[in-house]
Amino acid sequence: MSQQATYPLMPHATASWLVDITALTFEQIAEFCGLHILEVQAMADDLAGAKYTGRDPVHSGELTQLEIERGQANPDYRLKMQKAPLSIGRTKGPRYTPVSKRQDKPDGIAWILRHHPEISDAQIGKLIGTTRNTIAAIRDRSHWNIGNINPKDPVTLGLCSQRELDALVAKVAKKMGVPEDDQSDVRLGSDRDALIEELRAEREALSRVSVSVGASQEAEAAAWLAQRRAEGRSDS
Repeated sequence: MSQQATYPLMPHATASWLVDITALTFEQIAEFCGLHILEVQAMADDLAGAKYTGRDPVHSGELTQLEIERGQANPDYRLKMQKAPLSIGRTKGPRYTPVSKRQDKPDGIAWILRHHPEISDAQIGKLIGTTRNTIAAIRDRSHWNIGNINPKDPVTLGLCSQRELDALVAKVAKKMGVPEDDQSDVRLGSDRDALIEELRAEREALSRVSVSVGASQEAEAAAWLAQRRAEGRSDS
């Protein structure tokens, strides 16, 4: 294979164009695009699993017509990249969230609003990758799906990392003049109180179930005894 350090920005699309438009060999195309020769041959035979729209490397400046003609005249000639493709960086904007996790965003937003109301809407949007309108709708409970939104830790949902969340909480606390240790104590205290309240609610629910079951059993026993006594009187 060639020792060239760079390949076309869209190697498969470029290879498809070179196969259709030029008389270069499969090996030349494969080396220039950084592909296996069998991939190029599959494109030529229309057997590739995916269909690619050809991309003109001459138009993009990665090749010149003269360079292509040199390759067509000599099958052993290795094409040279004329201009390295520009790397495309991530544009500014909300954090990207995989489609499979987007339905979890409202739950994560609700959790932050409940446990960290000091965090601004802009900071929540940047952390989770959402809009201010969505945050406002969840806050004032006008969201279209508010009945199914259950506050859940965004870290557990995979919407952000624990380090990112902790760094944001610490940043906001510092801006508000709250010492980091005090902020940690407040957070631990609120989580502990929430857990205690949840356990208490569960115990009360179990207690109500036990009382209900006990009352039902007593009623059944009383009915059985009454029936037995009625049967005894009728026998006598």
